[in-house]
Amino acid sequence: MNDVPLSPEIEAVRRKAAGSSFYSAMKLLPKARREGMYAIYAFCRAVDDIADDGEGTREERLVELDDWRDDLRALYTGAHAGRAAFLNDVVETYGPRLADFLTVIDGMAMDLEGDIVAPTLEALDLYCDRVASAVGRLSTKVFGMDDEPGFALAFHLGRALQLTNILRDLDEDAAAGRLYLPRDFLGTIGPVDPQAVLAKPSIDEACRKLAALARKHYEESAAIMASRPKGDLRAPKLMGAVYAEILKRMEEQGWAPPRARVKVPKVLLGWLALRYGIAA
Repeated sequence: MNDVPLSPEIEAVRRKAAGSSFYSAMKLLPKARREGMYAIYAFCRAVDDIADDGEGTREERLVELDDWRDDLRALYTGAHAGRAAFLNDVVETYGPRLADFLTVIDGMAMDLEGDIVAPTLEALDLYCDRVASAVGRLSTKVFGMDDEPGFALAFHLGRALQLTNILRDLDEDAAAGRLYLPRDFLGTIGPVDPQAVLAKPSIDEACRKLAALARKHYEESAAIMASRPKGDLRAPKLMGAVYAEILKRMEEQGWAPPRARVKVPKVLLGWLALRYGIAA
């Protein structure tokens, strides 16, 4: 990528991410790859903010997402890219697919088309693919991975991270009227009130089923990385280790109310960053 100052969009998210596990992981990358990841993260933050924090009606925010789709398509055809112009360097340098950018937007649209409450396992998997594994497919291009192992890693690690986020953010999501726990694990077929469901001691069993699914995805992603495919895998190794630790701590604590939000101590985060920063 060009050795020029970061665009305002990328610099803003770099500052916002400072101190997070994402930032720690990106710091392990060489400068050009790191800035490529900041650009992808800036895109993800921009469209996520439209879905979660944007002003206007749902319909108006869906139109904003459509505007993003138009700008991305323009970027890939060499036309005026509007708000997507800051992605030009990462697209030219690493060749992420337009389809994956558009898939991320499709995931954000799922949240706007109607609050997701106790989806089927199939619908939850589609959501995870769009909002997490598609981001992984963009990222593995920046990591320098070949498509076959890279997309397989994105499939499993993206789902593992997203399911962990869902289990960690239960109460926050419920306050917004959402519940991403699959109805297959809740044993319900009718309408669901998110906060009422989370108030029941039986919620622990449903969460442990989802945690077991996440654990399988962590194991699959670890196996892919252990096979030493081409690419700089330090960042995904660190992200996988940090979020697997969060999942482990949640499993030890349980999900029966009252719940406390689990965090990884900074000392442990620093040790993991050192470990995976040394090991390529």
